[in-house]
Amino acid sequence: MTGVENQPLPFAGLRVLELAAVLAGPQVGQFFAELGAEVLKIELPGGDVTRSWRTAAEAAAPAPAGTPAASISAYFAAANWGKTTRVLDLTTPAAQAEVRRLAAQADLVLTSYKPGDAEKLAVDYATLAAGNPRLIYGQLTGYGPTEARAGYDAVLQAETGFMHLNAPGPDAPAQKMPVALLDLLAAHQLKQGLLTALYQRERTGRGTLVQVSLHESALASLANQAATFLVTGHDPAPLGSGHPGIVPYGTVYRAADGQRLVLAVGTDGQFRQLCAVLQRPHWAQEPRFATNTARVAHRAALEELLRERIQELSGAGLLHELARLAVPAGAVRTVGEALTQASAQAMLLPPAAGFPYAGLRTVAFRAAGWGVAGALSGPPPLPSPDPGR
Repeated sequence: MTGVENQPLPFAGLRVLELAAVLAGPQVGQFFAELGAEVLKIELPGGDVTRSWRTAAEAAAPAPAGTPAASISAYFAAANWGKTTRVLDLTTPAAQAEVRRLAAQADLVLTSYKPGDAEKLAVDYATLAAGNPRLIYGQLTGYGPTEARAGYDAVLQAETGFMHLNAPGPDAPAQKMPVALLDLLAAHQLKQGLLTALYQRERTGRGTLVQVSLHESALASLANQAATFLVTGHDPAPLGSGHPGIVPYGTVYRAADGQRLVLAVGTDGQFRQLCAVLQRPHWAQEPRFATNTARVAHRAALEELLRERIQELSGAGLLHELARLAVPAGAVRTVGEALTQASAQAMLLPPAAGFPYAGLRTVAFRAAGWGVAGALSGPPPLPSPDPGR
């Protein structure tokens, strides 16, 4: 302990008005809540649609006595810890006036409307900033502020190349990623924009409009795959979990004890160590495998040799030896196995009164004085009991 652990959280006193729904915007709201902000979530009558997005396992499992299982789904809980909530029908003048009153006292507003809808509801930036020049307004859209088309993560994954690249191979069907990753990437972009705007406001005293689209967030995240096309003119091909420019990297192997594992061998030295552990040191001397460039050119031959050799060995023993020699490798785990590792416990939010389930933090960084994040004010909120207020 350094004696500074009890410092105020960095966003203590910051007020966030969340008009966003589903995942991307609420993830940003929980981020600020974890770091001390007061986050008020405004829901339409009937609540955030994700309250009803229940898996078959949730629907089949009996809820513990006294818990609000019918109104807090696992999906809703993924992005709404630490907030308070109110239900307002924003099609009514009274509710619109209430949002203007709340925005006049807020630092940040989060929205995820289709372009034009915020103006129809009188909760757009120009309207709310007129009563609060220091207001920072975060606007999430699917395709930008001029495209009225609604943005859905699965569709954006298809349209921006992610489903194509995520296929198991060139002749396999395109495949969506198992989490709404583009929503999460857009949430990160919005956090960056809002933090930049907060910094700017410290210098100018004025707020601003921050606009983020899922489409541009997705394109920005194509990284090396986009650069490959832009530099070479060749469209990157699906390789399953393999890497286009490094071998062996990402392919899943199965050992004799059934353990699934991946290798992430980024240097020739690491490859030599791998071959030594596999008791095949001569592989590293062969011209077709001696360098990464050669290994990429002879990908299929090397991966077949690795597959045959690894399935003869103990996965646990192999992973232990590779770790000892600093060769990047890891076990393929289920979500449950990942979350029950000792190394994951600091990322879990403890069960709270009225909600006896753990949660997952959105903040994964630490700093002296407040650690990963502070104590949240409460679990995911129940719907407001009085929609008329």
